[in-house]
Amino acid sequence: MPLIFASFGCGLIFGLGLLISGMSEPEKVLGFLDLFGAWDATLAFVMAGAVAVGCAGFALARRRHAPLLTPAFAWPSRRDIDAQLLIGSVLFGIGWGLTGICPGPALLNLEGLTAPIIVFVAAMAVGMSGFELWQRRGAASETTTSGALAMPSDG
Repeated sequence: MPLIFASFGCGLIFGLGLLISGMSEPEKVLGFLDLFGAWDATLAFVMAGAVAVGCAGFALARRRHAPLLTPAFAWPSRRDIDAQLLIGSVLFGIGWGLTGICPGPALLNLEGLTAPIIVFVAAMAVGMSGFELWQRRGAASETTTSGALAMPSDG
């Protein structure tokens, strides 16, 4: 139960940060991304502040032997940059640049029930589900190539 409350608190702080900073406003984000037009640099300060807080938090967490609410840390094990990471980054950047919305602000803006946000969140859910299915198919094909698999036509 404490983990649920901690997750809720973190989500609430994140959402309030998006609202206060203006990152939930697509026009403000697009203004930040418009480097050669009417560039709005205010979100650079928001990002710098977020990076500073994140770095401090990770530095403190790395000093601990275990997290407060779970038995062990779930640090990433991979450090390589592969095609999947690059493609995902490019797709995220294209979506963010075209719409001025990324997943966090999209969920926050869902409360307004506007058609563009609903379509964006639905497309995001379809994309996430499609990726999950693709991952499962890849994992299933890896296990089938490692050994023979009986097929219904095998009798």
